[in-house]
Amino acid sequence: MAVETENSELLPAQKYDTCFFEKYAQIELATVLGHDFDGLVNLDRPDLQSPGCHRLGIEVTRAMEESKAAGLSLLQDIAGLTRTLPEEDLDRVLQSGYAYGLRTGKYVGVKEMPYWKMALPMRRILESKVSKVASGFYGHFDRMGLFVFSKDNLNEGAAVKAMNYTISLQKYQDLKYDRLYIADVDDLFVCNLDEGLSASSRIERYRITQDQRRSFYEQVLNVQS
Repeated sequence: MAVETENSELLPAQKYDTCFFEKYAQIELATVLGHDFDGLVNLDRPDLQSPGCHRLGIEVTRAMEESKAAGLSLLQDIAGLTRTLPEEDLDRVLQSGYAYGLRTGKYVGVKEMPYWKMALPMRRILESKVSKVASGFYGHFDRMGLFVFSKDNLNEGAAVKAMNYTISLQKYQDLKYDRLYIADVDDLFVCNLDEGLSASSRIERYRITQDQRRSFYEQVLNVQS
């Protein structure tokens, strides 16, 4: 399979790989929230873990509105088809296959397209991941977090709804998430899932600047190269 650009160049199909987003999540957490996240390694079940111990585990996933998932295949932004992507970024997207973190976040690289096409709506992904952590699927960690990438820009009200829904889902579970992290391209919402806190003190919103996004993007690609 190949993707044709506006210049009629053919791009070979590239292997789908979730590691870009898992590493992006680790870098964003470490940059925004501090050194507790510096040493996390990219493994499986869950995706990010403290090396050599079960101190901290974080599962990384993605969510989007159902109506947008089908439309992704029609986007003219995929793999550099757009005429509006700045030339300074076009070569990087075509070379790496990833665009998340650059500009406004609307561009989709050829490697990341399957990641978003397979995304579930927010409620469904929360139900799935809460069920898995309760079953012991991810093992036992001193602290467990769920990091959700959102293709849609969220306001604080939407993040609060996701947080409250997660709390309700795991209310009677022994194994549960301590933190919910929701990231759209401009924000990182950090939700404390401790039921003993008031709603206003459970959630913090961190704005992510364009320079930070570009830095995260470049750091991930440097790790991968």
